[in-house]
Amino acid sequence: MNRTSVSAKAAVLGTAVLALSVSASACASAPQTGGTTTSAAAGGAGAYTWWDPYPQHDPASAWAKRVDSCGKQAGVTIQRTAYDTTALTNQALLAGQEGNAPDVILLDNPAVSTLADAGMLTTMSDFGLDTARFDKNLIAAGELDGKTYGIPIGANTLALYYNKKILDAAGVDPGSIKDWATLNAALKKVKAAGKKPITFAAIGTEEGSFQFLPWFWGSGAQLTQLDSPQAVAALDLWTTWVKDGTAPNSVISNSQNTTWEQFLTGEFAFAENGTWQIDSAKKAGFPTGIVQIPGKDGGTAPTPTGGEFITVPVQKDTKRYAVTKKILECMTTPEGLVETGTTFAYYIPSTAEGQQAILAKEPGLKPWVDAVKSAKGRTSDNLGTKYPKISEALWTGVQKALSGSATPADALKQAQAQAKQATGG
Repeated sequence: MNRTSVSAKAAVLGTAVLALSVSASACASAPQTGGTTTSAAAGGAGAYTWWDPYPQHDPASAWAKRVDSCGKQAGVTIQRTAYDTTALTNQALLAGQEGNAPDVILLDNPAVSTLADAGMLTTMSDFGLDTARFDKNLIAAGELDGKTYGIPIGANTLALYYNKKILDAAGVDPGSIKDWATLNAALKKVKAAGKKPITFAAIGTEEGSFQFLPWFWGSGAQLTQLDSPQAVAALDLWTTWVKDGTAPNSVISNSQNTTWEQFLTGEFAFAENGTWQIDSAKKAGFPTGIVQIPGKDGGTAPTPTGGEFITVPVQKDTKRYAVTKKILECMTTPEGLVETGTTFAYYIPSTAEGQQAILAKEPGLKPWVDAVKSAKGRTSDNLGTKYPKISEALWTGVQKALSGSATPADALKQAQAQAKQATGG
C-alpha cells in the first residue's frame, strides 16, 4: 500500500481520535496510563510485535500469558506493548506515517475505521482470514465501505441492573418490563415506595453517547438524523426522568463508574451499566439481576457494542503475515474466545460456537449473550470516521436538554446542524 496515502490521511484523522476515548465506555475502571512494554518477550529475530489497550495487565497477568501462548503456538515470541485507548490509536497513526507499524494491534472497535481510512490496515480477505463465522452485528463495527478490517475478540454491552430487594418491596416484577410504558410504570412504583428509581451516565463525553444510544436506537432513531421525532422522544424520556426526580440531577456529570458506585450504595432500583460489572454485581450487598433495555414500543433495544478488534497493520514484508495469521487464529478459535472471555470476566465471544461454549461453563451469562446478539456497533451503517463527530454533537445535545438550557427538540436540532457541519453532509 502507498505509504504517502497513509501519512496524509493519518495527519487529518489524528484530531478525530481524541473523541474516541471509549475504553471508558467498555471498561470504565481500567487505569489510564502511558505506553509500557508488559510482555517478558523482547525483540529479536523470532519476535512479533503486539499492541493492546490493557496497561492494567502486567507480564504476570492471565492476559499477558494468553498472548504469549499464542505466540508460542505460532513458533515466535511476542513483544507486547500496552497503551491506554486514546494513546494507542494516536501511536498507531504515528507508526503508520513512519512505516514501522506493529504486526498486530488490538483496537477499541470505533477506532478500526479510523485506522482503516488512514490506509494502515489490511483487509481480512486480503490477509486470508475467513470472517463468516463471526456474528454479523458484531463484526460490522470493523467494516468500512464493504470491507472488513478486523475481527472481534469478544464484545460487551449495556443492560439495566436491578436491586431485587427494592423491586420486591415496591411490588415490581422485572419480567413485566417490556417497553417504555411498563418501565415507567415500574419506576413510578419504586418512587412511590420512597426509593430512588434509576441512575445512568449522561456525562458530556463518549460515555454519555454510549449510554444514550440504547434509548435513541430503541426509539427507532438513526445517527444520520439526530433531530428526528424518534430521537426527540428518547431525549424527552431522559429529560422527564431528571425533571420529575425519577433520575438524579447528577446524571449530567455521571461517568459509568460513578453510576455504578451509586448503584452499589443499595439506594437505586435500576442502573444502566455493562457486562464488565458482572463480578462487582455478584459482590454487592444485595441481590441483583438484569433486564434488557426495552425498545420504546417493545422488544429489546439495540445497545452499543464495546470491545476490541484484532487488526493487522500493513507490513512492507508481507511474508510476516503467515505467522501473524496463526496468532490471530489462536486468539479466535471457539476455545480461544472462551479463554479470552473468562480472562476478562466480561467478554462475550463473538461467534455462535464460542457463545455456546462459554454458556456451558457460565450459564448465568445467558442474559448478556442475548444482549450482545441484539447489540450494534457505533460505527455501523458505514458511518466510519464520521461517528466521533456525530457522537460529540449527540452528547452535546443531551447535555443541553438535561441542563434545561434547551428543549429536547431544540437541543437535537442544534446537534443535527453541528453534526452536518462537522461531517460535511
